[in-house]
Amino acid sequence: MSPRTTSGPRRFILPLLIITVPLLLALLGPLFAGEPGPRAASFTLGGGHWAGTDFVGRDVWRQVLLGGRPVVLTALAATALAYAVALPLGLISALTHRGWLEELLMRPLDVLLAVPSLLFLLLVAAVLTPGAVGLALLVALVNIPDAVRAVRAATAEAAARPAVEALRMQGESWWRTAVGYVGRSALRTLAADAGVRLTGVLYLVATAAFLGIGAEPDAADWAVMVDRNRTGMFVQPWAVVLPAVLIMALTMGTNLLFDAALTRRDRRPGRDRRDRGPGRDRRDQRPEPPECAPQSGHPTPAPPPPTDGTPPAPGRDEKSHPCS
Repeated sequence: MSPRTTSGPRRFILPLLIITVPLLLALLGPLFAGEPGPRAASFTLGGGHWAGTDFVGRDVWRQVLLGGRPVVLTALAATALAYAVALPLGLISALTHRGWLEELLMRPLDVLLAVPSLLFLLLVAAVLTPGAVGLALLVALVNIPDAVRAVRAATAEAAARPAVEALRMQGESWWRTAVGYVGRSALRTLAADAGVRLTGVLYLVATAAFLGIGAEPDAADWAVMVDRNRTGMFVQPWAVVLPAVLIMALTMGTNLLFDAALTRRDRRPGRDRRDRGPGRDRRDQRPEPPECAPQSGHPTPAPPPPTDGTPPAPGRDEKSHPCS
């Protein structure tokens, strides 16, 4: 059931059901992971390991409980950092009347936008060794150009309205004009972009960890688990299937949750916003003919013609009278 076809709080049920499990495992999983047990043979089932063992004989379920927090926290931090930079830059670019300032802000970002994100991460990783914090900064950096252009495009129309000029003439501060009016006008568009961008950031963080950027080769990380255990996919599939499904559910649930939050409630059938009766609108409201005085048995005599020789006005004879 799509959230667009469901009204009221019920539209949040499906997204919450999808996203709750990976979020709880990512945030609370380390609290229940416990101490590591003795290692068993690689890629085996049973022996006290209901989800089997990984490529070095560790318990897969314990690795799942420990591996979600780095992915989720890194993705959330990268998305927040990207928008913390993109929102002021995009608003300044949309509201400024100085062409040189807009060029100064946007042209360097276009250069960075031309570099593929994954290639940029690989180039930096070849020179440096970023940890979790460094990976979050790098992912935020490669998302800033896209986010700035999205903010500028969403706010440019509202920034050109006469109301913005009226606020300036009234002496309103730039912050109140930019955030209070222009930002609020584009809130729904920016929220939708944030949901899609968070999904892309999750995939980029998982891909970087899959390639060994920002994570150790044997780290407890969902993306690293997919990479390191793929050689035993057909022997012990749970070591790959569990983390892969959790990453997919996290990204899908995030998208559906933002979509449900941006969907307005459906209006009640049979009632419009003016609460008029069904089948009635302004086009059906025809003017009624004027009320005529009750007529007696004798017809009303026509007014006498003018004595100065002026012809009677057209359309005023008794045939065209509405009450005749």
